Amino acid sequence: MVIGRMAEGLARQVEAVGESVSETFFEPVIRLGVTGLARAGKTVFITSLVANLMDRGRLHGLVAQADGRIQTAFLQPQPDDTVPRFDYERHLAALTAATPHWPDSTSAISELRLSLRVRPDGFLGGFQGPRVIHLDIVDYPGEWLMDLALLDKSYADWAGDVLSWASKRPMAQGFLAEVEKAYEKADWTETEVQELTRLYRRYLVRARDAGHSDITPGRFLLPGEMKGSPVLSFVPLMQEDRPSRRGLYREMERRYDAYRDRVVKPFFRDHFSRIDRQVVLVDALGAIHKGPMAVEEQRRAMAGILSAFRPGQNAFLSRLLRGKRVEKILFAATKADHLHHSQHGRLTAIMEAMLRDAVDRARFAGANTQAMSIAALRATVEETLQHEGQPLDCVRGTLLDADGNRGRMAAMYPGELPEDPNRLLNPAMAGQDTWLDGEYDLMNFAPAQLRLKPGEGPPHIRLDRAAQFLIGDKL
Repeated sequence: MVIGRMAEGLARQVEAVGESVSETFFEPVIRLGVTGLARAGKTVFITSLVANLMDRGRLHGLVAQADGRIQTAFLQPQPDDTVPRFDYERHLAALTAATPHWPDSTSAISELRLSLRVRPDGFLGGFQGPRVIHLDIVDYPGEWLMDLALLDKSYADWAGDVLSWASKRPMAQGFLAEVEKAYEKADWTETEVQELTRLYRRYLVRARDAGHSDITPGRFLLPGEMKGSPVLSFVPLMQEDRPSRRGLYREMERRYDAYRDRVVKPFFRDHFSRIDRQVVLVDALGAIHKGPMAVEEQRRAMAGILSAFRPGQNAFLSRLLRGKRVEKILFAATKADHLHHSQHGRLTAIMEAMLRDAVDRARFAGANTQAMSIAALRATVEETLQHEGQPLDCVRGTLLDADGNRGRMAAMYPGELPEDPNRLLNPAMAGQDTWLDGEYDLMNFAPAQLRLKPGEGPPHIRLDRAAQFLIGDKL
């Protein structure tokens, strides 16, 4: 076992050296991770980013494009043969159809390689020809991200947190009643475990649909090929002082440890630890609309996810000896098109305040971080209306009905976000049920019908600035 681990470690060091030499002397590779909780817009972000890098008429904020140094961009097979390809063409077709619709959400890990032919800038540009730079974009299911926080949690800690949160939610009461019956249960059958797991999974689905963010284990919702396996058959139980060696509590603890060691750690090792640029997408507006508890849960969930990153600078020796570290992290509040541009600065400030601890930790470790409000695909237009003699800055778009069909055109005034983020964060951390001094409305908009000119990518808000921050220095 020890020799096997040493051999695996040595193989990874050799692989890291090979990657470093290849990137330094031949064709550089940027591995960009796109993460975020469910419904944060990962699929749309990747699709619009790639489309705009291929047709760059709207990327004025990307310096290499503004200087005319990007000659072409083209898709290639990704280097990881065992990872599914991100279905870019199908997702783009959904957004650009005569009757556009939002593409399906991420359900498994996927990857896409976009290669750019770029002419060097400055003095070297006159002596060197263009070179190829590869951008490997890796997409992760939002549900799986929550599991990264389990790496530093024992079963007792995880179970205690989950049961504490569930005790405040009506949709968990049926499951909690069965948990009480299982306290100090010495004799159990696999059928009983499967039934408990079914009830727990049903609670997780309902909690996710209600907008709660603390949903773990993530693979209970998207199990993939592991569906029905014992490693996905465990539940949180109340802690016991002296649990029986063969009792149910010990078995749940064993399966939790197996899940963390055989599912979460390999996922982190094989994918997350290889990322050197990171986008963290946050649906902050959605949480604000749902109320203080949703904001606090989102803040807590994002802090847990970001604790798994290893921010820092990718010096050659540090990569050789310790593996890659995330150099740049972009915290992006999505759906900025649901607000008038005059409120985008406030949305950015709220999101940065929500992630303050994680941002400070990343900066202390040497990572370059930035927060901004974006819309990877703009679905609305801005409009100022008169209401009781006062101007209201609104956005107008096509509503998305509850059944997913396109509805009527409508204008929305979402309310005015506070200048001081603490006016939202303090009530959230205090556990208030509702906002006492404001209402924050939110509508679901369908994608707008696009009429793109040759060389233009889909319309967006600040996607070019996001690209400049993430990859501009490498171009």
